Amino acid sequence: MTKHEGAWTRRWFLGVTGAGALAAAGTGLAPAIVRGASKDPIVLGHQADLTGGISSWGYWLDKAARAAVERINRDGGIAGRPVKYVVEDTETNPATGTRKMRRLVQREGADFVIGSVHSGVMLASTPVAQELKVLYWPIAMASEATAEKGNRYVFRANSHVREQVQASARWVVENLGKKWTIVVSDYAWGWSHRDWFKKEVEALGGTILMAMAIPQGTKDFVPFVSKIPPDTEAIYYIFFGADTLGFLQQLHEIGYKGKKFSAICTLEAIDLEKLGDAVEGAWVLEYLPRRLRHKDTPFHREFRKLAGADEEGREVGNPIRVIAGSHYWSTYESIYLVKKGVETSGWKSQKDTAGLIQALEGMRVKEAPDFPQGDLWIRAEDHQGFHQHWMSRIEKGKLEVKFPIAVERVVYAPPVDFRKEKV
Repeated sequence: MTKHEGAWTRRWFLGVTGAGALAAAGTGLAPAIVRGASKDPIVLGHQADLTGGISSWGYWLDKAARAAVERINRDGGIAGRPVKYVVEDTETNPATGTRKMRRLVQREGADFVIGSVHSGVMLASTPVAQELKVLYWPIAMASEATAEKGNRYVFRANSHVREQVQASARWVVENLGKKWTIVVSDYAWGWSHRDWFKKEVEALGGTILMAMAIPQGTKDFVPFVSKIPPDTEAIYYIFFGADTLGFLQQLHEIGYKGKKFSAICTLEAIDLEKLGDAVEGAWVLEYLPRRLRHKDTPFHREFRKLAGADEEGREVGNPIRVIAGSHYWSTYESIYLVKKGVETSGWKSQKDTAGLIQALEGMRVKEAPDFPQGDLWIRAEDHQGFHQHWMSRIEKGKLEVKFPIAVERVVYAPPVDFRKEKV
């Protein structure tokens, strides 16, 4: 028995394999806990992107959050208190997302908020978290949220642009090409990728021949892709949803034969087999392998069961829906980090938030039932999480992991120290 399997306790096993459907939609309360609760519930809000351009991700992040809340309630709640789960839809829109953030806290009484996976929504919401003095755990990946645009109320468990570029840039420059064209979606997340990738590639002796930011919702990419310099050896591209499909298909149609590389975000929740030659051979950085075979641990396997995902990364009972596999674990683990922080600090209400923040700053967790992605570290200064990544290649329409990237590769000097801010 390995050290991880040894932590796979009988109590946990019974918890994750016990009978029972998901709790009532919108509440997340297990019926037995609701009836027997003698304490007020802890209210967990989720600023979820359930409609709009990134809804294919939002579906899975919500599903993973519900799985976490159901399991927590089935096992006795957080510090003996049940968890009430409340969801508001951002519509993948920063203005709407900010309004829904306020609604979660001011009208629904959310004690903590799991945030959006859309960087525009996230960056509009980080000052709101500070204003309302509520802990905010966004999933979006623009680097600024745990740097100059963050604050002491913002924590992020999953990796972000700077980590992803640092994890991959040296290898892709040495193995895919030294002359690059960057093509990104024209908003905060895309700009962050453009700026950090350019900086890292040039520091490694590579050259950026051109960098383009293309408006979201573009239908005709030909005017853009036709500008790609002919001596480009590799393209770094960053989009999501329908924009990904349009860009890759039209890039293929104009006859581009060079190398392609992207973070998994671009291809998240997309059926790669249907894209065929447009993505075949492309390299992809994953944050948790889409296919179970590349990380087949007891904890990852059970997490997939809870979230309703099969071994190939499709929804159980609805295989046309592909998982947001590198992102949905973040909502699950963020909720468990809240649980660990509350129980470690003795938090009971908002007046105890300062102690909770201090408990979370610098928190380290090992791979376990609550943390199926792997070992995780929340750095004290900037509240940024660090974890393992994987480099994969698309072969016959499937993501094949080629090598893991250790967490040590993605750590950089903290750009800020939120501990200097008063709570």
